[in-house]
Amino acid sequence: MKSISTFYMPALMGLALVLQACKGSGDSGAESAAAAADGLIHVSKAQFETNQMELGQPTLRAFPEVLLVSGMVDVPPENRAAISAVRGGFVRDISLLVGDRVSRGQRLVTLESPEFLQLQQEYLENVEQLPYLEAEYKRQKTLFEEQISSEKLFLQAESQYRTALARANSLGKQLDLLHISRKATEAGELTSNSPVYAPIEGHITKVMVRKGSYVSPASEIMEIVNREHLHLELLVFEKDVDQVKIGQRIQFNLPERSENLYDAEVHLIGTSLDENRTVKVHAHLMDEDQDSFLVGMFVKARIELGEADGKPLLALPESAVVASGGKHYLLVMENASEDGYGFRQVAVSVETTAQGYTALKPGSGLDENSQVLTQGAFNLVSPE
Repeated sequence: MKSISTFYMPALMGLALVLQACKGSGDSGAESAAAAADGLIHVSKAQFETNQMELGQPTLRAFPEVLLVSGMVDVPPENRAAISAVRGGFVRDISLLVGDRVSRGQRLVTLESPEFLQLQQEYLENVEQLPYLEAEYKRQKTLFEEQISSEKLFLQAESQYRTALARANSLGKQLDLLHISRKATEAGELTSNSPVYAPIEGHITKVMVRKGSYVSPASEIMEIVNREHLHLELLVFEKDVDQVKIGQRIQFNLPERSENLYDAEVHLIGTSLDENRTVKVHAHLMDEDQDSFLVGMFVKARIELGEADGKPLLALPESAVVASGGKHYLLVMENASEDGYGFRQVAVSVETTAQGYTALKPGSGLDENSQVLTQGAFNLVSPE
């Protein structure tokens, strides 16, 4: 089932086909107007062949029973990163905008704070004391072993050395988290700046700070989303979850964007109910490279449960049915001649779409002998 995204283009192309067909047949201006006034869309045989159009007839097909659900496009938790500060500070520089692509390890923002200087000072003071405390510890150990000094002095020296060593290691780890060099600090090169780097590659989806604003450790600076592994998170009501099985085929669309259908497959089924008495069903996309999919998009989906018990329905290839303005249309051939074909645009009601075919509801006025344009109708249909 195809969808028209532009209102005027199909009408203009349809008009062009009518005029060209009339011109090719040698009709006069009056005869061309009469041909256009018959309500048909005329296509010459040359146009039919050049545009690789095809004719077909409706057939009776058995369609699977489907479960209608809704959900959203999402990514795994490891593909979504919330960027925050290890320690509070003021934003010194930030140049990224929502939509920018970043690579793993790329600097996102620089924070500035006097607390960073204080931390480096404490680290440096502890590191400078370690050689003396270590030497005193070894000296007291030797004296104790030779029974020259008391055990109390030895234990006191050992405690002071190990405490200073642990504190130096702790402060060093904190500097590592702030991406401040230990070697530079030990060389006396102190800085008040702490860069924040991207933990994953992806696109910036949120920016919550600006230059000069203060960021606390509990604040979120920005969000990065990696779209490499898009999937669907569908919500299935408690009463229907027993019908859903891993491996079942799914067809879904993005109702806010178009009626084009995409394929997915049930991959995981949740084992708990949320507050709305629904279960989450995780589905993998058959084509993850769809650039039109955005994380958080609302989707409507049909999970194919198996063959339906009802009688077969009159169906056509999905490409024969064009969706436009909330309605569905077919181009039914009314006449054929040496010059070309005449098609009448017919509005129909759709029952369902599955496995590349669209089923028509009873009352469409078509039967298995009707000739329908199955390829090429998209550019000819005009919204009513």
